[in-house]
Formats: sequence, structure tokens, C-alpha cells
Amino acid sequence: MTIRVGVIGTGSIGTDHVKRLSSQVTGSTVSALYDIDTERVCEIASSVGAVAFDGPLGVIDSPLVDAVVIATPGETHAELTLACIEAGKPVFCEKPLAPTTEECLGILEAEIASGRRLVQVGFMRRYDRAYRTMKQAIDDRSIGEVLLMHCLHRNVSSPPTYTSSMPFTDSVIHEVDTSRWLVGEELVAATVVGVRKSAYAPEHLLDPQIVLLESASGILVDVEVFVNCQYGYDVRCEVVGELGVASLDPPRSTATLMTRVAADGVPPDWKVRFGEAYLVELQDWIDGLGQNVIAGPSAWDGYCATAVSQCCVRSLESGGRETVDLIEMPAFYA
Repeated sequence: MTIRVGVIGTGSIGTDHVKRLSSQVTGSTVSALYDIDTERVCEIASSVGAVAFDGPLGVIDSPLVDAVVIATPGETHAELTLACIEAGKPVFCEKPLAPTTEECLGILEAEIASGRRLVQVGFMRRYDRAYRTMKQAIDDRSIGEVLLMHCLHRNVSSPPTYTSSMPFTDSVIHEVDTSRWLVGEELVAATVVGVRKSAYAPEHLLDPQIVLLESASGILVDVEVFVNCQYGYDVRCEVVGELGVASLDPPRSTATLMTRVAADGVPPDWKVRFGEAYLVELQDWIDGLGQNVIAGPSAWDGYCATAVSQCCVRSLESGGRETVDLIEMPAFYA
């Protein structure tokens, strides 16, 4: 069985998904595309034998499409995801599920009303081999009870439009999801801590920043987010247990990491670091659709990640500890 996929959004990540689904993922083909850049989308459609539509709803409603990938800006995700649910079509939505918890709750309500899972959210780190090895060490209790986690998320540079809240809604949202997934608990509070500002950050941007996240059982997760680190794309995570530590491999070098100096083990961007995870993620999604199963990160996971990210933004604004407001998990997602 071949799953015919419509892709909405052919920017950087959308184009990569088109390439994977059309040539690397088994059991899928790309049949329809839409992007606001009509010239670009027509070129991509021609290269993979797909039809270019003049609107996103055309892709969703097309009889040529069995399932949809949403790779558009975050503010469009809720509307497009709801349209997919209404059409009864499975949808893979890149993070965030939606920018606000109110929009996320609307998606939960619509999916529950449909009677079946249709939504998967693009939290690709759950498919990364290193993170999965950490998850296994936690689940089999080889490091004992988890006490705390240390995380960092560094990018070479940020675009001019990046604001001080966006590191939490665009970057730390990945640490939020992986923390929840690794320890199997919800995050209940966040505190953003200001640090000395980098001279390489734009004047309007606080960078770097640190956020302290608290889990339901008291596990403390500290996350450094530094989106203008200059030297590379550097993601690390260490889980400290009572009997040991599980961690992602750090860069295999004792040399100082410097701007424009190649450092062993430090990739230049997220595409290189998580390229394999993106492929495994999409293959898992397609394999599941072939069996009428969606087992990846759910709309509930997307809602929780957005709720914690919004909590971080509130802490940034208030300068203090803020609590996460979550509804009780519906039985549908248990």
C-alpha cells in the first residue's frame, strides 16, 4: 500500500520532507503540494510528479491525498490541522501544534470528536538514536531514580526577527517535549533566569537565557538556550540518576570550540544533527498509517509543549516562577 501525501509548505523543512517522502521513505509518494511561493512549489511539484495547488485546502480536500504534512509557519497550524481533522485525513504537523493553548485545545476537542487519532506532531528528537538510548537507560532503571537533567540548545545565529520569547517557543519547546518523554512526567513550573548578554546577539534579543523546569515529582531540568553561539549547532542532554548518568555524547574534542573553527562532533545546523531522526520519524508515521495506527507524539503532547513554552514566556515577562496550567488528560490520549 502506498500512502499519497500532500505537503503544505515547501520552505526549508517542507522541501526536505518532500525529498524524504518521495525518495527515501518506503510506502509513500508525494502527490500534492502548496506553498505561497508559487514558482518554487511548481518547480518542486514537477520534480516529484506532484500536483501544485493554489491553496492549502485544495491539498487537504483532494482525492489524490491520503494524508497531509503541515510545514508552514506556526500561526497557520491550528487552522490547517482542524481542516485535516474535518476532512478525516491523518496529519503530520511540524511543531508547534499551535502557538497558543486555546488553539491546541480546539484541536484536541476536534480530534476526540472524530473518534480516532489523526494528529502527529513533529517532535523528531524522540526518533534520534542517542535520545532513545537515554530513554532506555531511564526506563530500565539502570541509572536509578532520576534526580535532575541538564540540557543545552545552541544555534550559530538567529534571524533579525527573533525576539526574546522565541527561544522558548521555537527552540526550548524541543527540550520541553524530550524532558516530558524521557521521564514520563508532566512539567508543572518554569523559571527563566537572566544571564550576561552576548555582544553577538541583536540589541533587542536577550541571549543566552536559562530556564529551570520542574516536573510533577520534583525533577529539576535546567536548559541553556543560546541562539547566537557562533561556533555550531550544539545540543546536549544529561540525565542524572541515583545510580548513574545517561547523556548524549558531547563533542569528541578537548579543544576550545570557536567561531568558524571546525570542531569534531559539532554539526553546523539542525538538518545535519537530526537528519536521520527526521527520516526515521516519517518512516514510522507512514508505516503506522499503513496499519491505521498513529503512535508518534500526539496532539496532547503538542498541547503540553505549548503550555510549558507559554509558561516560560510568562516567567520571562514576570521575572519569577510561573506554574503550568494543564487540563486533565482526556482518556482518549491515555
